[in-house]
Amino acid sequence: MILLKKIAGLTSLILFIITASIGFVILFTPLYYATAWLHDLPEQLNMSFSTLVENYHVLLRYLHFPWIQELNMPDFPSSESGLFHFWEVKLLFYLNYGVLMISGIGSYFYLRYLKRNKRIWNLEKPFFIASLVPPALLFFLAVNFNRMFVIFHEIFFNNDAWLFNPATDPIILALPQEFFMYCFILFFLLIEGAFISLYRYSRKNGFK
Repeated sequence: MILLKKIAGLTSLILFIITASIGFVILFTPLYYATAWLHDLPEQLNMSFSTLVENYHVLLRYLHFPWIQELNMPDFPSSESGLFHFWEVKLLFYLNYGVLMISGIGSYFYLRYLKRNKRIWNLEKPFFIASLVPPALLFFLAVNFNRMFVIFHEIFFNNDAWLFNPATDPIILALPQEFFMYCFILFFLLIEGAFISLYRYSRKNGFK
């Protein structure tokens, strides 16, 4: 029974960290603003910064709000394939937030169980091991981000709708690959920080 609690608890904690980090990256709009500025996107697209940002916000609202059923970016037309891909992304966002809420509840009760039973030390080894993963993935990202980007889409999508044609889906020009690379970097840094924090917390407060 204790082993099952440990497995379920650790799974909840790791899933919570991953989904919370994904949610943070998605909602951290300054990252997109910085990308637009660094890569001169308004100039490349021949539009103002505010217009570009407004279209990005329209996309984010569509991806988050279930009552918005149609994506209508004012300055970026979309093909049927492009709209289908964004619909799939919308579903993935909902899945992420659903797992975030469920794993958050599980994490709360598991951490409370560990503190009450003075077993915080149970987190030390698992999160030491977990902290080794993000640096390895960051190294892979630095070596070949293109390949990682393709693998990511092959895992989460069973079609080629994500391969946007700028002629029919110009929004891809406003979402350069560099932006997604920055998202990945921020995501890995967030989960690494969380893993290390839990490892240090377990060492400091554990009772063996």
